[in-house]
Amino acid sequence: MCNQLPPEFWHGIQQFNQQEFYACHDTLEAIWLEACEPERTLYQGILQIAVGIYHLSNQNLRGAMILLGEGISRLSRYQPEYAGLDIHQLLLQSKTLLTQLQEDSLNQTDQLDITQYFQLFPKIEFSDRTP
Repeated sequence: MCNQLPPEFWHGIQQFNQQEFYACHDTLEAIWLEACEPERTLYQGILQIAVGIYHLSNQNLRGAMILLGEGISRLSRYQPEYAGLDIHQLLLQSKTLLTQLQEDSLNQTDQLDITQYFQLFPKIEFSDRTP
């Protein structure tokens, strides 16, 4: 399984982009456990961002911020693109969401309204670079 991206990975990317974040986590975790580097860290970083957003949908702001931060950190070495994916753009979008959550966590007094974050949910886009 080393140095090749299995069909399950692409299915996980599709789930991520359809905002099926828990399903994405399950899909990528199944292949992450058996993967070799550098794919192992790639899978883990994407699934951590997915779980961070899943935590946000469950009103777990602290968990969302922690996992978004960990995912961003893991994916930073794959910039600007990896395997035809625009990792740079994914990181920019994820950092924007994380920054907004951090700012809002300082001012939070009521229950979190996650609908305000929907437009900030990142998408995994394909790179427009040609190899």
